[in-house]
Parts: sequence; structure tokens; C-alpha cells
Amino acid sequence: MATVNRMQTYRAKLRQQGLRPVQIWVADQRNENFRDELKRQIQLLDDKDEHESLEFIAQVSDMSDQ
Repeated sequence: MATVNRMQTYRAKLRQQGLRPVQIWVADQRNENFRDELKRQIQLLDDKDEHESLEFIAQVSDMSDQ
């Protein structure tokens, strides 16, 4: 069976299971502009806000363990 036919069969089975394909575009981390923007955003972070956010995440994750 050719690769194209196998993929068509595979995708048809997934659709029968109620799934559908979704294409997701993400930032290219190899791009120099990505690194520059990441550095810029990191410099804007506020330690106090970050600490509060991490504390909240820790509390919520502890609640899910119960």
C-alpha cells in the first residue's frame, strides 16, 4: 500500500473516532527575532508578580492531588 493510501486510511480511522486534524503554528525558536523578543519579554518580568503566579500554580496543583 502506498504511503498516501496508508495516510488516508489512518486519517479516516481517526475521523471515525470523532477526531479532526488541526494545524498549529508556533514561533520558530531558531529565528533570531524570536530570541530578541524573548529577551525583551524576560526583562519586563516583575519578580513579585512571577512569585505570586508560581505560588498560585503550586496551590492549585496541590488541590488537584487531594
